[in-house]
Amino acid sequence: MKKVDARGLPCPQPVLKTKNALDELSEGEKVLVIVDNETACENIKKFASAQGHTILSVKKENGNILIEVQKGGGEAGQKEVEITCTLPSSGKPFLIIATDTLGEEPELGDILMKGLFETMLVHNLLPEGIFFMNRGVFLTTKKEEYFPLIKELEEKGVEIFTCGTCLKFFGLEDELKVGKRAGTDIYLEAVFYKNPVWIG
Repeated sequence: MKKVDARGLPCPQPVLKTKNALDELSEGEKVLVIVDNETACENIKKFASAQGHTILSVKKENGNILIEVQKGGGEAGQKEVEITCTLPSSGKPFLIIATDTLGEEPELGDILMKGLFETMLVHNLLPEGIFFMNRGVFLTTKKEEYFPLIKELEEKGVEIFTCGTCLKFFGLEDELKVGKRAGTDIYLEAVFYKNPVWIG
């Protein structure tokens, strides 16, 4: 069975990837789509049904949603389907960290940055997610003392993203130690649909 991993992708990309996968299949063949949020799941179900495909099953597994779709077999409804892309905000801040130190003094700034992460963990002040960009990518690639702190935040449900363009710019594409590589679409999604807080 063909698989489509659409986790971490901004709307409407999960639907587009599903469409492309179905276009490559013959009638009756199946595709398994993996997403990580209810909005993407509902959009895919609406799209598949509107195009005359069959939703065979929807299962939740380890925080992901698995949607099994069979090409054809259903009755096509409206050809155009409305895709919902506005993601509900949790109300928590979404941090955009664009530096690896706080302030102009590097040594002090490093102490303050580490203290920021430690304080979040000690007081359970957890953001919805963190997007590391610019020199902030060094916190997820090179500064080993930060890895356990950021991993603990991730284990507590904080989404961790690192800017792929920034990794390429600094030659760190193979150095990511925690979280997921992401595009600036995650950054834009945070700006428009969440509660962004810029650091750096």
